[in-house]
Amino acid sequence: MISVEVRNLVKEFGSTRALNNVSLRIEPGELFFLLGPSGCGKTTLLRSLAGFYIPERGSISFGEKEVTRLEPHQRNTGMMFQSYALWPHMTIRDNVSFGLEERKVSKAEIKQRTDEALESVQMFQYADRKPNQLSGGQQQRVALARALVIRPQCLLLDEPLSNLDAKLRNEMRLEIRRICKESRLTTIYVTHDQKEALSIADRMAVMRAGNVLQVGNPQEIYRRPRNRFVAHFIGDTNFLEGTVILHHDKAIEVETPVGRLMGTMVDMAEAPRAGSIVNVSIRPECIQLGETGPETNCIAGDIGNAVYYGEVAHYEFGANGTTLNVSELNPKHMRQDRDAGLVAWVAPEDVVILGQE
Repeated sequence: MISVEVRNLVKEFGSTRALNNVSLRIEPGELFFLLGPSGCGKTTLLRSLAGFYIPERGSISFGEKEVTRLEPHQRNTGMMFQSYALWPHMTIRDNVSFGLEERKVSKAEIKQRTDEALESVQMFQYADRKPNQLSGGQQQRVALARALVIRPQCLLLDEPLSNLDAKLRNEMRLEIRRICKESRLTTIYVTHDQKEALSIADRMAVMRAGNVLQVGNPQEIYRRPRNRFVAHFIGDTNFLEGTVILHHDKAIEVETPVGRLMGTMVDMAEAPRAGSIVNVSIRPECIQLGETGPETNCIAGDIGNAVYYGEVAHYEFGANGTTLNVSELNPKHMRQDRDAGLVAWVAPEDVVILGQE
């Protein structure tokens, strides 16, 4: 296992800066996600790690070795592309062993390592088939085996599940995590799918316009976003604009359109001064509804639209001319449209005061 360190990386295409002084450290054996919308720079960063792009400035190190300007074949990375890129005229075995043949590995070792790679992705029984005889999920496993067979020191995955249907994506997420952990691989995985990242990442970096906005584990990114973009991109949330009233020991009091709320920031040392205008993020599932509530962060209002989905009920809760989206998990009974005289409340730790972008 190796660490991967990126320091102040800059990559430009003509007048467009695709990576803007990006710095990251991925720990040995970590499953690390690069997450963000199209055009944010995540694939450019992955291809820079692979050696397909050479940066204008900055450095890339694999362990103690700097690889910034090494050719792709000198970095010993395995890369799995979105399209799988399997040779249609070759058998599955030949597709997987191709990289070893190019490296002039002995025939006995090629057979052994190819068999091991196919076994690890549960595709050994399909070794003599052609790619067009396999399902999309099976082809995805073969592409993964081909990346693993060279025993890379770092595995790079570029949206590997984007061509699969929803059910297969869910199955393969956990399968990829299992394989990477069993193989003890440092893995860097590009996606724009928040659920994919939240469900299997050890840590992730959220990117926008060539910049890394926040790095953390899935729970930190979801529950403690640092700014409005991260809060909006990762899941659903309610945004309120507010004015800071005063600071308490571990909380900030903010005046909002639905009343005064107590909230927290990721870094209380960066808390804005009284009178500052701030954005507040409240996740829909953090809001509770009832006839009465606690004194703190309790909002009077009524139900607008109500929709039942079985495992969750979604409500629009109106208060002082502002609508909050509320998600009630495992609802025991359904509140009706136009129910009035209710209150909504939320714990101070679930009211996140956002910093500047």
